[in-house]
Amino acid sequence: MAWSWKLERADGADETVEETFPTRSDAESWLGENWRALRADGATRAVLLDDDAKVAALALDEPT
Repeated sequence: MAWSWKLERADGADETVEETFPTRSDAESWLGENWRALRADGATRAVLLDDDAKVAALALDEPT
């Protein structure tokens, strides 16, 4: 299994993060450390992929 992220933008464009992770936990930790920079770069949502299967989707909003 290879875990990765696909980023969705408000304009409808998708971008796959080139980095892959050996575990889901590693992928989630990476997103936790980088979501603000991804959001500042225009990403609005992150989709977690296990190989090509969609596992989860998270909005990259500021916490309330």
